[in-house]
This record gives sequence, structure tokens and C-alpha cells, in this order.
Amino acid sequence: MALLSDNIKRIKPSATMAVTGKARELKAAGKDIIGLGAGEPDFDTPENIKLAAIEAINSGDTKYTAVDGTPALKQAIVDKFKRENNLSYNIDQISVGTGGKQIIFNAFLATINPGDEVIIPAPYWVSYPDIVDFAGGTSVIIECDEQCGFKLSAERLSLAINEKTKWFILNSPSNPTGSCYTESELSELAEVLVNNPHVNIMSDDIYEHLVYDNFKFKTIAQLNSKLIDQTLTINGVSKAYAMTGWRIGYAAGNKDLIKAMGKLQSQSTSNPSSISQAASVEALNGDQSFLKSRADVFKKRRDFIVNALNKMSGIKCSLPEGAFYVFPSCKDLFGKKTTDGKVIGNDEDFVTALLESAGVAVVQGSAFGLNGFFRISYATSDELIADACKRISNFCDSLS
Repeated sequence: MALLSDNIKRIKPSATMAVTGKARELKAAGKDIIGLGAGEPDFDTPENIKLAAIEAINSGDTKYTAVDGTPALKQAIVDKFKRENNLSYNIDQISVGTGGKQIIFNAFLATINPGDEVIIPAPYWVSYPDIVDFAGGTSVIIECDEQCGFKLSAERLSLAINEKTKWFILNSPSNPTGSCYTESELSELAEVLVNNPHVNIMSDDIYEHLVYDNFKFKTIAQLNSKLIDQTLTINGVSKAYAMTGWRIGYAAGNKDLIKAMGKLQSQSTSNPSSISQAASVEALNGDQSFLKSRADVFKKRRDFIVNALNKMSGIKCSLPEGAFYVFPSCKDLFGKKTTDGKVIGNDEDFVTALLESAGVAVVQGSAFGLNGFFRISYATSDELIADACKRISNFCDSLS
């Protein structure tokens, strides 16, 4: 009996979750594994946020809430967008979901019809194309390699747009590359999109607070007021506030789209955890001073790992402006053999051999739409990063 739908057959398990799961299995089996696959800060959730959650529990804030967010959290999000991005929204333009992934899922399922196209620059976050496919749309992948800084130009975006284009996804700072679009680059993209009002913009800003070297973060909707109604600006508390397990993502955008997303959520998960929402109010309204000090730690790790990688045989790594990932090339190692005679033919061969031989778990670039690279998350301790770099270097040296 055929139990599975065609929709579920179209999507693949998350590659990053698969790598993380494999690393956990090997650790549980007694293997010495360093996991650099997960994009999860090693910092703890700040104390004031945890105390807000405890207070919510003690005060009985444990019931159902409004489907797509409490008024208090929506107001905190409105205030955040005004304070940090100079964007003005009403609370009926705000949606809160169980993580940013649900927000994206809701937006695509609420808007995509068969035949609709979604422009996705590659490398991309692994879930974008699968969510588009599940919604019945067509992913239009545009490869953006290291020669263009892993970023899409306005000219290439313009050429990709047609009457079927429903969405354009913009992720800056980027997962997996850490690349950031400058204000001038965003302005050029904005000019193209203003001239194509039928194209919705999904601006995934989840790494907004993780930028380095005095890079000035801008989100596309704030650069052109004509784009505000055309843009769904997505963010969340997971990365900046070290709240991955709390599962709160949010977005601001067109009122009708937000209402449709809420309708869909009412028939799936209903509201996110009331406790997590209370904690997120404190995260957005409370002390923000720790954000810079934590970003400084990530910058130090970035500098160390990029320097180490560029000294390794066959590895080249650009310096990212944000997030907590590097995306080095391993293309110069293709054709080489491991000590047991296996040929490195692509990036998946490389990461498999690296895990088996050196006990370092990373994610192949092809999972993000660009073969010849691998993603390392440096959201872990200095000691583990240093150990992992030694292991990767020794592994590369062992290839012949």
C-alpha cells in the first residue's frame, strides 16, 4: 500500500541535521568526533531571558496564546524593527512562528501555486529549495561562486525574473558563506525589484547581529520605501540570543500575507510556546549590550579558522563578513586519494573521508547548491576549533 504523498517524496532530509545526527551517533558509539556541522551558538541563553521564562511559568503564563504571537511579543517585534531597522509596522503585520523555518514554510505554502518560480541564489540555506518544492513551486537556482563573493548581482537577478517569478530569497549575512550584501549592492537589487512589483522578496535576516570589521548591516526594505509591502522580513531569536531550542522566529510584511500565514498556522501547530514567547519579549526589549561582545568572540574565531584553513594543502577560504560559518574550497583536492585508496571526486567524498579518517564533521557545499566547497560552523569553543583545524590539516596532508 502506498502511504507517502508525492509532496513528501519531493523533499530531502536537512543535510545539516543529517551531519549533526551522524556526529552524535558516532560520539555515542565512542568515537572521537568534533562536530562543526550545526549552526548553533555555544553560548548559553542570557540570564535575564531565562529569568523571564521562569517568571512566566510561576505566574501561570502556560495557556494557549493567539495563534501567531502574543500582543506583547508582536509589540516588542514592532519596536525592534523601528529601533534597529527604521521600519514601521503595525502588530497586524507581524507573524510569530515556531522558529524561522515555520515562518518560511507558512509564507510559501500560503502563496505558491503550481508553476510559480522562486529565485534562490546558491549557495543557499539547505531548506529553501525543499520548502519551495513541497509548496509546489519551482526553484530557480542561480550559482554565485567565490568570484562574485557568493552574491547575486542586480543584472543576474533582472535576467532571471519573468512573469512566473513569485519570490526572490535574500539571505544576508548568508548561511552557508557568511557573505553580506553591502548597502550599495542591496540598493541595486532593490531597483530591479521595484520595477517588478509582482515579485515578493523574502529577506532572511536571522544573522543580523553577527557582522564583523565594522560592516554596517542593512535590510532591503529599509532602503526603498516602495519595497515595504513587497517584502517579508524574517528574523528570530535563535542565533543572536543563543535561543535555538526555544523555537521562536518572526516576520513582518504585507497584512494580507501575514493573515494568510496565521490561518495556515492555526491548522498546523497553532501558537508557539507561551513560555518561549515571554522569554523572547525580554530578549528583544532587554539588555542588548552582550550582542557586541559575543560577536567579538565569533570574529576572533573567524580570523583564526580562516588563517588556519588558508595554510592547508589544497584548501582556499575567503574571509566572510558575518554569520558564524566559513565556506572553504576543496576543489584542489579532487582526484587525490586517501590512505585507504579512495578517490576524492567531489565535496561529498571529501567530507565523508574527513569524518571517517579525522573525526571532523562538516557539511558538503553541494548540499547548499555549490559543489567544491564545505561549510564549517565556528559556533563552538576555541579549543575544539583549534583541534579540528589540526585534524583537517593532517587529513589534507595525508592525501596523495
